[in-house]
Amino acid sequence: MKYLIVGLGNIGPEYKDTRHNIGFMILDEMAKQEGTQFHNMRLAYYTEVSHKGRMLHLIKPTTYMNLSGKALSYWMQQLKIPVENVLVLVDDLALPFGTLRLKPKGSAAGHNGLKHIEQVLGHNNYARLRFGISNNYPKGRQVDYVLSGFDHDEQPELPALMDRSIEMIKSFAAVGSELTMTRFNK
Repeated sequence: MKYLIVGLGNIGPEYKDTRHNIGFMILDEMAKQEGTQFHNMRLAYYTEVSHKGRMLHLIKPTTYMNLSGKALSYWMQQLKIPVENVLVLVDDLALPFGTLRLKPKGSAAGHNGLKHIEQVLGHNNYARLRFGISNNYPKGRQVDYVLSGFDHDEQPELPALMDRSIEMIKSFAAVGSELTMTRFNK
């Protein structure tokens, strides 16, 4: 069984460790824990991890957030992975910081990365792991907020949240979205 795990983010040092790049951060941590490294391939940084007899193909699109669907679509076709085995890791302003939610499908909720994926796939029936970054910004400052780093009081919580996200990714691959939601969505 093959799975495509897509961490959303933007490439470039100016975006490193920003809220919008939590998808990249989670996959970087997962690769580190598994002792593997990403390689710059077509449209994405790519690596793979084995878990309970399943192959997890991890990608960090190099297309920038607004064209994430291009990389997702290419790798789905390249690796012949059905959409039900795709999981997208995304930052979510609608959830309080530290809230993790796995959803089997849903709306883009204004997120440009998800909007593009939906546009490319022609539907929104793909699983996503939403990482709450809260909406703690003044009116009209959303872009500055998502492209800024995590606050000092949030940073100490990140390692445990990323570990939990990795557990959820592995659970998704091992037992599917329904059981993972039951176990982790609190």
